[in-house]
Formats: sequence, C-alpha cells, structure tokens
Amino acid sequence: MGLAIFAVPDLYMEIVHRISELQFRLEEARKKGRQIGLVPTMGALHPGHLSLIEASENKEDFTVVSIFVNPTQFNDPRDLEKYPRTLDLDISLLQQKKVHLLFVPSVEEMYPEKDTRVFDLSPLDRVMEGKFRPGHFNGVAQIVSKLFTAVNPDRAYFGEKDFQQLAIIRKMARDLEMDIDIIGCPIIREPDGLAMSSRNQLLKPNEREAAPLINQTLTEAAEKYRSLTPGEIKDQVINTLNEHPLMQVEYFDIVDSETLESISDWDSAPNKIGCIAVHLGEVRLIDNRYFI
Repeated sequence: MGLAIFAVPDLYMEIVHRISELQFRLEEARKKGRQIGLVPTMGALHPGHLSLIEASENKEDFTVVSIFVNPTQFNDPRDLEKYPRTLDLDISLLQQKKVHLLFVPSVEEMYPEKDTRVFDLSPLDRVMEGKFRPGHFNGVAQIVSKLFTAVNPDRAYFGEKDFQQLAIIRKMARDLEMDIDIIGCPIIREPDGLAMSSRNQLLKPNEREAAPLINQTLTEAAEKYRSLTPGEIKDQVINTLNEHPLMQVEYFDIVDSETLESISDWDSAPNKIGCIAVHLGEVRLIDNRYFI
C-alpha cells in the first residue's frame, strides 16, 4: 500500500500503513537530528487527543500519530465491534495539526502472528480496570510495546483520563528497559465537565445529558474529602450516582497515585486519586479526580 500525503500549512503529513514504511521515514528524520514524539490512539479523535498532539508539537521536532483499534485489549467482543471508527474525520482533524507522520496499520500488520506474550504488570493490573476487564492491560502492553519498538520515540504522550493505563505503560517501559519518556497529559473536559472520550459518541441524548453528573460528584467529593473518611467518601459517591436511573457504578476507589493501592486514611499516601467506572446505559465511562 502506497503513501498518502496531505498538505497542511508549512507541512506535509504522510500516511503510512506498514512498519517498514514507518521506519524508513523515521530513519530519515533521525538523520536530520530530529526528536520524535509518538501519540498512540485508537482513532475517533477529539480535543483530548489533539491536546496530546499539541504537547508533542511543543516539545518535538517530529510527531507521529498512530490510529489502531487494538483487538487484544477488548475483553468483550461486542465492545470491539461497536467502538467508533471515523478515519476520514480523524485525517481531516490531523490536517490542521503539525503531524508529520500518521501510522494506520491493519490488524495483520501489527499481529502477523498471534501475540502470546504475557506481561508481569502486578500489582497495578489487579485492581480497578484490571479487576473488571481481565486481560485488558496485557493487550494494552502488547500493542504499546509493539508501537514503541516500531517507532522508538524519544517521548510518548498519553492522557491522564486513563490513569491506570498510564501507570501500567510506565511500568512496562521500565521493565523492558525502553529509553522512552512517558508523558502524562491532563484530562480535557467538555464545557459541562464530562471527560472527553471517543465513547461519548455512543451516548444517547438523555445519557449525554446525565453524564456530567460523574465529574460533578467527584468534584464535590474532592472539595470536602477531609471532613469524611475515604470509606465514607466512596459510599457517598457510589450511592449518589447509583441513585440516577441510567447509571450503575462498576467501581470507585481512592488510591495511592503511585502504587494504585486503596487507601484507608488520608495520611497513608502523599498523592491520592479517585478513579471511577460507570455504566451509563450501554456505554462504560471512566474518570478520575485528585484528592488534594
């Protein structure tokens, strides 16, 4: 499959589909002494993704964006099937940014053979997302390690909305001795406070109207947390959201931001973060909020 080139102001964005094409272009960039930033995505791009790209633009000489809906991180085949795919729109958005290279591989390109690697991500993968989505983070480690090997960037950019994923990717990179700086970027929210997510596109109008209650409830809990115990805060958040007829909390926990261990008192961890997953209709949303 050949290269596609899209003109943007002062830049040509190349679209490549094969690792060999990707690495050829990257080798040219390295010969020119360029620092390389990678922004891995699954597409259905929104301003949260674009903020990662802007962070790379501000730091790097050469920015690579990947779009790949990774099948190995979906423990529910139905979730994989309904994940939004908007490649033409994504390309249009990227044309407005300083992206040098867009990598859009096929499943066969990324997985010419079944990936049987099992990563030791313990204890980070045993709680929260890992508990409710068995195998999810091993799939994440598989694809991110493949992308890191293919691109070998100086820095890679990830959103803090997927806070547990960010911690796990950092552990994986350390364990594999990859000399890549993992940069976490702040959550980007809609004007009503809803954390931006590709899955928001799947919400029905009444569900989208209700969705900001998640962030609102977390924010109120964080503002008054010192007056209650962690257990009381957790109960309050869960009960408030479960009272809504469209919502069902899958988990909410307040954890040490480094170890992801659940805390029992406010002084047991220097940095505390509340992480939540909520089913809103048929859509599963995650969010988090620091308790400081």
